[in-house]
Amino acid sequence: MIREFKQINLADRNSFHVEQEAALLVEFDQAEELPAIFARHRGMPWMVLSGGNNILFTQDYAGMLLTPVSEHIEVLDEGAEEVRLRVDAGLEWDDLVAWAVARDLWGIENLSLIPGKVGAAPVQNIGAYGVEAGDAIERVCYYDVEAEAQRVLERAQCGFGYRESIFKQALKGRVVITAVEFRLSRRPMPRLGYGDVEREVAARGGATLGNIREAICAIRRSKLPDTAVLGNAGSFFKNPVVERAVADRLLAEWPEMPHYPTAEAGRVKLAAGWLIDRAGWKGMRRGAVGVHERQALVLVNHGGATGGEVLAFAHEVAAAVKARFGVEITPEVNVI
Repeated sequence: MIREFKQINLADRNSFHVEQEAALLVEFDQAEELPAIFARHRGMPWMVLSGGNNILFTQDYAGMLLTPVSEHIEVLDEGAEEVRLRVDAGLEWDDLVAWAVARDLWGIENLSLIPGKVGAAPVQNIGAYGVEAGDAIERVCYYDVEAEAQRVLERAQCGFGYRESIFKQALKGRVVITAVEFRLSRRPMPRLGYGDVEREVAARGGATLGNIREAICAIRRSKLPDTAVLGNAGSFFKNPVVERAVADRLLAEWPEMPHYPTAEAGRVKLAAGWLIDRAGWKGMRRGAVGVHERQALVLVNHGGATGGEVLAFAHEVAAAVKARFGVEITPEVNVI
């Protein structure tokens, strides 16, 4: 089923709740509907608007927004140790995590309560508490707009990295993700070595899937604002990755500074939230825009802020971090 909305207000379709319009928004159920949609609106600029949880509109959008709405989960294969799934792009990500945990399937439990849709997960390679979506993704199904063909990309071809994928690089603006295939495990594989996770899991009785999910949800709720109450896009900035020499210089002055190893030799990941906090911006507010009082990585719209005001405030925050630590932080959020 295809539904079209013209000159639609996007305030309820982006988690910052900024007031911008799109010339056209098209909801679709099936990947097979996409050729007809593009044929009918040939030549019109377009982009995918999934859950609207990782985007900041700073202006009206003069083109077509595509929103997948199908939410089906199909079990492709069940083995003694693994289960393969095909999940439609329109399903809420946390609904997939809850579905997997309820069936004792391991692999994505640390990604509990991350807002957004399944189709957006491989684009951003969403991650939290030492786990990334790319760890569990096996294949990504998409429509290639230029080739006018349905395609499938294997995990090794997806270019997954820290908050990165081929869908943000070479395939950006060329494809519409329609489904994602996952490989989950029946074998327990708890990953508890990040932040407060181990302590919170132990307090609930140990490393069961249910306890891990409960712990992750509790941690996130204690730190992150509900988008229904306070407009935000979760983590606004990426955690910066710096050379070891830079990290050593900072640790000499601030030995308590959180830092984490990376897959790249000689590189260290820092915590952007900590840097923003120590730069004095946690809880800071400029009119309707501010840094959240409990999580400095989150910028919030207290009500009525424009996307331009949020972006200008973000530039101020980044400049303050650069001045204090000599480290650049960049937006994780897509700015339109």
